[in-house]
Amino acid sequence: MVEMVRRGATLREAARRFDVDHVTVAKWVARAEDQRLDRVDWSDRPSGPRAPHNRVSCAAEELVLDVRRELHESSDLGEFGARAIRDALVARGVASPPSVRTIGRILGRRGALDGRVRVRRPPPPRGWHLPDLAARRAELDSFDVVEDLVIEGGEHVDVLTGVSFHGGMTAAWPMHRVPAVAVVETLVNHWREAGLPTYAQFDNDRRFQGPQRWPDSVGRVTRACLGLGVCVVFAPPREHGFQNDVERFNSLWQQKVWRRFRHPDLAGLCARSRRYVEASRHRHAARIDAAPPRRPFPNTWRLDLQRHPSGRVVFLRRTDDEGRVSFNAREFDVDPRWVRRLVRCDVDLDAGRVRFFGLRRAEPNVQSLLRETPYSIPRRMFWEWRSHPPR
Repeated sequence: MVEMVRRGATLREAARRFDVDHVTVAKWVARAEDQRLDRVDWSDRPSGPRAPHNRVSCAAEELVLDVRRELHESSDLGEFGARAIRDALVARGVASPPSVRTIGRILGRRGALDGRVRVRRPPPPRGWHLPDLAARRAELDSFDVVEDLVIEGGEHVDVLTGVSFHGGMTAAWPMHRVPAVAVVETLVNHWREAGLPTYAQFDNDRRFQGPQRWPDSVGRVTRACLGLGVCVVFAPPREHGFQNDVERFNSLWQQKVWRRFRHPDLAGLCARSRRYVEASRHRHAARIDAAPPRRPFPNTWRLDLQRHPSGRVVFLRRTDDEGRVSFNAREFDVDPRWVRRLVRCDVDLDAGRVRFFGLRRAEPNVQSLLRETPYSIPRRMFWEWRSHPPR
């Protein structure tokens, strides 16, 4: 382009010839000036001066590093961060010392920061705490309760909610109260229609786990699930992640059903909730069909609360400072080296034992057996505490 202009062509002619803007041609002609073309610096560079006017000089950067080194070795307070360095520069009478943020950038650019960057590891696969669930060989139903909703006029409402893990089959049952008796009746009717899952997961609410007033007590909901051959899983207290599916559905139900419409009474709320659940199941029909198969509900089954519990119960717990866990109002020593970590307490009531498996999110496929100890439920009559303890 420059050579063509020097031969007498105009800027616009050169621009049309090389299919560029005439401003571009003018830029390179000005860059070449009167120099020989083989001596022109053709490298592209941004407009403006080569170095910003506010750039800290190398001498100032070296001074910042020297002050940091001195503070690290001799400071009485033991502080040698960006603010302490600037205070030291001001105390020395340095003219126009860099700001605290500039000093922090200098330390980061020169590799003089002691802080460790948090390593972001990928999350474990869904259902990793139960290997057969993560491998899609089993299905799990999670249940929870939305509490303290009030219909206009003062009618109190609680909602028992549920969602399947692989199929995403949702369910919601609004009622005035959700006691353990209503939970059992609702789950039985739901499983008669949908089939039995391998696992039923709950939080540690007393209506699910039962009142823990005496050691080794088994609540009504747990007895009903074990009687149907469903393994009961209790999520760890005050832990996030294990009940995410049902908690997400709780939020969605409140947004799409509870807050969206004005409900005259409980019957109207139930009708609206039923329509939403049916629409949700219709949307996820393909996913529900692709989920692991469920067992048919036994036609001759009857709830027998006096039957001695048998089957499998899983407690997800986190060990304390001594490597112990507690469930069913008992404490168990697991491993003094496995402190403040997740443990899967696998209670086998038929074999009379409990096995403790260590869980680590960083290595979800490695679930080593930490300890195995005998454990059994004493044979006694089921009694639901109401006002007086049993004699």
